[in-house]
Amino acid sequence: MTTAFTSIQSLGKELEDSPLNLDEMTPRQIVEELDRHVVGQRKAKRAVAVALRNRVRRQKLKPQMAEEIQPKNILMIGSTGVGKTEIARRLARLANSPFLKVEASKFTEVGYVGRDVESIIRDLVDIAVDMRRQEKIAMVAKKAEQNAEERLLDLLLPPSPPKKRRAPKGRETTPKRGAPKLETFKKTREKLRRQLREGKLDHRNVELEVPERGFPSFEIIPGQGIEEMDINIRDLLPGILGTRKRKRKMPVEEAIEYLIMEEESRLIDMEQVTREALDRVEDSGIVFIDEIDKIAGREAGQGPEISREGVQRDILPIIEGTTVSTRHGMVRTDHILFIAAGAFHVSKPSDMIPELQGRFPVRVEMNSLGRQDFIRILQEPQNALVKQYRDLLATEGVRLKFMKSGINEIAHFASVVNETTENIGARRLHTIMEALLEDISFDAPDLPKKQVIIDANYVKEQLANIVKDRDLSRYIL
Repeated sequence: MTTAFTSIQSLGKELEDSPLNLDEMTPRQIVEELDRHVVGQRKAKRAVAVALRNRVRRQKLKPQMAEEIQPKNILMIGSTGVGKTEIARRLARLANSPFLKVEASKFTEVGYVGRDVESIIRDLVDIAVDMRRQEKIAMVAKKAEQNAEERLLDLLLPPSPPKKRRAPKGRETTPKRGAPKLETFKKTREKLRRQLREGKLDHRNVELEVPERGFPSFEIIPGQGIEEMDINIRDLLPGILGTRKRKRKMPVEEAIEYLIMEEESRLIDMEQVTREALDRVEDSGIVFIDEIDKIAGREAGQGPEISREGVQRDILPIIEGTTVSTRHGMVRTDHILFIAAGAFHVSKPSDMIPELQGRFPVRVEMNSLGRQDFIRILQEPQNALVKQYRDLLATEGVRLKFMKSGINEIAHFASVVNETTENIGARRLHTIMEALLEDISFDAPDLPKKQVIIDANYVKEQLANIVKDRDLSRYIL
């Protein structure tokens, strides 16, 4: 009972206690907020901060002018691991906006096997509906808990129906229940309520009516055009076959969670949730298109080049503004912010078709990360790697102490491996840290000495031989 609402209550508290008010945040404050999670990349942060602030500005305009102002889509150019995705993801969280990350290489033009580009908007709408639903659940969580508790108490102690006394013809009968019996019933119910809240009844069984899920099963083989079906078969089947219920015995601990979910569904108006989610997608949705350089190429007459240009032409209407049909309703994409990213090692932004180039007016070149950047990434962000590993091993009673010399040496090795092998940016730190702490992580429960100092000597002892052997470092680091 005590853990049934932990996630819902924490979500509600996060929504209520958030000190950030997007309408009041200046671009400078937005950049400062992004600095808490992403190191460097000042230009990219400034670009997304301005794009976010322009949305706030647009909402303050007259409807006629606001309709004409289009979002300034952003193209980020830089190798992997420099923070492109993280900046976009943190921006969406800051704005409380529906966010979707897709890879351009997964989409194909009409006539080829693969996903069509309109599924981007359909997926974004599904995310927005789920977001809004979770917010509504946080709002009604307390009421749902109270209702579920009352229903469960009714199951544990069913109220006895009042006896009716006879009345002369033409008069209504009035229920009759002895005052002592009613008082005893109330006291017993309150006693059960206290035991329920203390978890003393968790293993007691109750009988509930639950929906019958035995619908006929059949398989749909994905193919071109299947995603365009507006009918959600899972929602349609109960309507056709009727909702059948069956009685099922379950422990009180499980029953309270089930009843809470039922009460939440009753208290939430899903039609309103859907309307608000559609509005949020149209006004503040963010789509991050990664690996756009993989589809940058002009038609060469044969091979995959035709498909690449076809994907660009299919994406173009979505970015410039069109109406997409989803199972929740029609969605206009005119004011959705699109952030595209790619390394552009082989191709160039100018290799994209001119119409698509023009839809990304803001271009930002991301800086490569070096030793000093890695030192900052290991320590400064709110969720820095050093803090993550320290907290993880603390659960086993092991105290990791990272010395400054050790952090400098980790950053040095990451920089060297990136230079001598493939440059994967900050992601190299994850492989370095895993190799460095592999023995400690494995032996943590059995370590007699519960404090481990990570200094320069320890890092060299663990990693020096691997880094020197280039062939080995290609596989391990």
